[in-house]
Amino acid sequence: MRKITWFAFLLVTSFGVAQDFRFGKVTVEELQEEVHSKDADADAAILYREQFSHIDYFENDGLMLTTEVYERIKIYNTDGFDWGTQQILLYTGGSKNESVGKIKGVTYTLNGDKIEESKLRNDGIFDEEKNKFYDVKKFTMPNLQPGCVIEFQYEVVSPYLSTIDEIRLQEEIPVNKADVSFYTPEWLVYQLHRKGIFPLDIEQTSKAATINYRVRQGVSNGGSVGFAQRSSVGSGVQMRKIDYQKKGYKVLAQDIPAMREEAYSSNIDNYRAALSFELSFTQYPGEPLETITSSWEAVSKTIYDSENFGGQLKSVRFFDDDIDELLAGANDPIEKLARIYEFVKQKMVWNKYIGIYTDEGVKEAYKSGVGNSADINLMLVSMLRYAGLDANPVILSTRDNGIPVFPTRNGFNDVIAGAKIGEHTFLMDATNKMGMPDLLDEELLNWNGRVIREDGSSEWVNLYPSKHATESTIISSEITEDLVAVGNLQSRYTGNYGLTYRKKLGSRTEEERLKAFEQMHSGVDIADLELKNALEVSNPLEVAYNFEMLNGVEEVGGKLYVSPLLHVTTTENPFKSEVRAHPVDFKFPWKDRYIISIKIPEGYTVESLPESALYHMTDKMASYVYRVSASEDKINISTEMAFNSSIIAPDYYQDLKKFYETIVTKQNEKIVLTKI
Repeated sequence: MRKITWFAFLLVTSFGVAQDFRFGKVTVEELQEEVHSKDADADAAILYREQFSHIDYFENDGLMLTTEVYERIKIYNTDGFDWGTQQILLYTGGSKNESVGKIKGVTYTLNGDKIEESKLRNDGIFDEEKNKFYDVKKFTMPNLQPGCVIEFQYEVVSPYLSTIDEIRLQEEIPVNKADVSFYTPEWLVYQLHRKGIFPLDIEQTSKAATINYRVRQGVSNGGSVGFAQRSSVGSGVQMRKIDYQKKGYKVLAQDIPAMREEAYSSNIDNYRAALSFELSFTQYPGEPLETITSSWEAVSKTIYDSENFGGQLKSVRFFDDDIDELLAGANDPIEKLARIYEFVKQKMVWNKYIGIYTDEGVKEAYKSGVGNSADINLMLVSMLRYAGLDANPVILSTRDNGIPVFPTRNGFNDVIAGAKIGEHTFLMDATNKMGMPDLLDEELLNWNGRVIREDGSSEWVNLYPSKHATESTIISSEITEDLVAVGNLQSRYTGNYGLTYRKKLGSRTEEERLKAFEQMHSGVDIADLELKNALEVSNPLEVAYNFEMLNGVEEVGGKLYVSPLLHVTTTENPFKSEVRAHPVDFKFPWKDRYIISIKIPEGYTVESLPESALYHMTDKMASYVYRVSASEDKINISTEMAFNSSIIAPDYYQDLKKFYETIVTKQNEKIVLTKI
């Protein structure tokens, strides 16, 4: 399960400075600050964060996790107002629900030299149902103004102890100071995981504690501490106590710089400094050790052994007649795979819920034709196995869920199907009507998935496509007497390019499609737009249109300066920052080819052309080819830009930035035509 917990109710702490972070102790100096002292571009700054999470025993409820939250935020301008709304995600899909309470908030503003307070009231607190598994408690701070300071606190109580959700210490705005602590009884042993490159000093502590509990006389509890006993004080009931150690983790951090979204960032949260705790094993007094998570193999086996996962792959009787009829005459394994995959895609309707465990169950989903991603894709695995193929479920984490870098059940949130034919494993997601074998939606292209086999073995599989997504474009153009570049364009898109355009444009009207292309190419009028194979996913998507480009030709001193690539020119480098701490993520390998012909207008001849060129990135991660030539009445340009790797590590960022700068410079060189 997944929960959002933030930072805790303030206990008086200090970083060795005099600033007072107790609730209500906002200062005039904080309100007068106009820009952040170390980040002038910041729209807001977290002046102080604290999270105090602790697991305690309650006689009526057993062990419970309480997270106490406190935060003070400075808002510099209207763009920082987003920080005035907070959302708390609460899991409601189990036998018990999480709850939030003790919400308190104040907005502080300055009137002259007087601090004025606006308190959060009930009309600023809202309850929303996110889906069948989660509710959202949302609150918006009152009287937000540029320069204000907000404070809020709340408390979340949860019966779920397997994961202490990620504690974020880095945001897209600076964090001046943070104080994080987590305490757990010695019987629950957690594995600490850290993320990001910002250095964190983690102090581990231990302190004595006592639990008082009640047991009935004459009732054997097998030597356990009797946590499960539920009784009232009275005849036959004894009070007992047990002494134990509370293990603690504490982090004090300050001056944590902002980590902001940049071009091709993927999920930036993967790289921000954060901590998380996952229950590794339990060992209560008098009871045997129980392992919860220990290795990827153990995690995979635990998931597969669930009735709502591996248990759903056992029965075939509800679909066997349909599949026998479907496969009549098919002997080739790839043909069987294609038929079954298409059958499931067309029969099933995805209810927009993802998960590694079934919702309705495969059999019921088959009857109704509706299910979540596990219902549909585990059904696909079962059918492929029935057909004699080596098929297995592949669990993964979607992009917005992050990357599971340590053994964890909660790090995976979706499942697809994998089928091995020969040496190749085909990956399939039957929830995607526009998908194909080995053509997954961008949201699923997130590092590796984990193949889980029936015998309990498992291994990683690369989710990224091995083939380039390609754009192949041919442009024929000429220059009118009014110095307007006119022509027609024909493009073919394969792989994830085709999938992306189909999702974006496939169901739109002609007018909406035309508007979308004109927005992609400002300064260009497009007409006679055609889309072919918009729904025929096995064929390349084809786009054709006529265009007029008003700013492609410039006359200076009787000479014409022409942009060789017309409206498909790359006009600026998307990589602007001087340094980059996280990878560049293109999502999939890609290759763009352009063949352009420009008819030379009558009365003109070529004075100069850009030089042809070939550029490479280090280790052949990318290449760019630029060729230009002229005949009697025509100029021909061809380019090919290819990225062979989906991910560019930060070590190669400077090389990538320079590579793009070189390409932008080359593409913006002009063809010069002079009068005869």
